[in-house]
Amino acid sequence: MSGHFESHFPESGSVDYSDQSTNIDDAAIAELRELAARYPQPRSALLPMLHLVQSVDGRVSPRGIEACAEILGITTAQVSGVATFYTMYKRRPAGKHHLGVCTTALCAVMGGDILLQRAKDRLGIDEGQTTPDGQVSLERLECNAACDFAPVMMVNWEFFDNMNPEKTDELIERLLNDEEVVSTRGAVLTSWKGAERVLAGFPDGRADEGPSAGPASLLGLEIANEHGWSAPAGGQPALGASEWKEGAQ
Repeated sequence: MSGHFESHFPESGSVDYSDQSTNIDDAAIAELRELAARYPQPRSALLPMLHLVQSVDGRVSPRGIEACAEILGITTAQVSGVATFYTMYKRRPAGKHHLGVCTTALCAVMGGDILLQRAKDRLGIDEGQTTPDGQVSLERLECNAACDFAPVMMVNWEFFDNMNPEKTDELIERLLNDEEVVSTRGAVLTSWKGAERVLAGFPDGRADEGPSAGPASLLGLEIANEHGWSAPAGGQPALGASEWKEGAQ
């Protein structure tokens, strides 16, 4: 059996050590130490620490890798191994807003590849690239676990559901013009760096902004309420298939 493997993640590879620029200062180092101190095993803090590095440098920078290694008492190779394993960690600077388009499974069936091409054409960049003004970066995403809202996009890790070409154009236009954008199931967008700081474990106080669930996710609950169904009390068996069918009629 022969075939050709093509990666949809051109960023995969080593950290860019040719760019030694950094904004990591004493305050950032103190926060990295704070994260490490939150865990019984300090190295468990590596993932949030890398998010914090990205919130400061806009990517996983060489200095960020060194700082994480020094604080956790591990090697830079170990930190790099984690940073290059996950696609959520960027080897090159992301834009002020990071746009991801899902093209997996149901999103692909519902037009995800068409939307990705639409985004490429509108932004004038390819996936894995950032617009010249640094405003928007673009990524092809794997499944977002939101198939009931396909096709789905994400901006700064916030959901945009049931997208189409027209909605894609409008979203990109607002991002490019720095206009206010509200996610479908979440808060008003902050910057990608701001979102990374939240993921690092420093809340911005906006966790409860906007709806957390959409109509597709709540449909089962609505049907249950219409029929007066409820979960069985403790110790009682759940409805069998035949009983469930009778109740639905």
